[in-house]
Amino acid sequence: MFNPVKALRERGWQVIDAQTYAQAWARFGGSVATHPLVVSQLADLAQIPVRYLAWHQAGELKAAIPTWGRHLALSKDVLKRSGKKALFDLGNAEIILPAAADAAAPLRHGARYLSELNQGRFVGLKAQKEQLAMARAPEDLSKKFRYNQRRELRLLEEAGGVVRPISDFDAATVAAMYCDLFQRRWGFAATGAERMGDVIERLRDLLIGSVLLLDDKPIAIQLVYRVEAPEWISVEYVNGGVDPETKAFSPGSVLSFLNTQAAWEDARARNKPLRFSFGRADREYKDRWCHPVPVYQA
Repeated sequence: MFNPVKALRERGWQVIDAQTYAQAWARFGGSVATHPLVVSQLADLAQIPVRYLAWHQAGELKAAIPTWGRHLALSKDVLKRSGKKALFDLGNAEIILPAAADAAAPLRHGARYLSELNQGRFVGLKAQKEQLAMARAPEDLSKKFRYNQRRELRLLEEAGGVVRPISDFDAATVAAMYCDLFQRRWGFAATGAERMGDVIERLRDLLIGSVLLLDDKPIAIQLVYRVEAPEWISVEYVNGGVDPETKAFSPGSVLSFLNTQAAWEDARARNKPLRFSFGRADREYKDRWCHPVPVYQA
């Protein structure tokens, strides 16, 4: 059936397949939340099909977007309307859509937390009141702050603490550790707890970072996903959990230090800018690690 509203929204755009979208992302770049694997896997989990659209100029593909109805794919609004509100958690992820720098494509689908990198690539973006918290470069943290983080790590290790790569653990174990430590830290279940193992299994290749253990028990973990675009690296810190009984060691802070430092080292070894997002700039602790950046909505 012809839908005039949909026709107006998609005017100038053409339907493409998932492979063409993936090729556009590989060429122009994007963020964790728009990565082809993340979109396809989480949409499959939600059982909500993705409609991929492309914007062409002079016969050349210049921009591509994944959509759910009138919103971008993986939209919280669509999940909520579909009765799948807490199916998975990407936090308030930074959205970078694959597009040429000069594409100037009209974005008429609903979206929030659109990165400033979308400016010029898309038109019709409006400044959003909230901001995102983007990790500071190591040299932008004070010497005293960095010294204290290294000291806390040393004290933890002297007490028998161990740092292990999160890749050492299978998806089910990561999910169990995360859900347990999140519940202990916050007193309520993590968003997406029921399907956490499935989500981590689907996105396992993108998961980075470390796990802190004391007496062979996990005491701090973070869900951090990383994707590499041609011109930058996008990292999304979704959330974390810590054992409050070990707060004397500041394990959450130690882990943030380890994970951000490792990400910066990786990005600089590849000679690419790093966009390490802590999500919405809404907590005091993020001020210590991050600087706020503007975001947009459509």
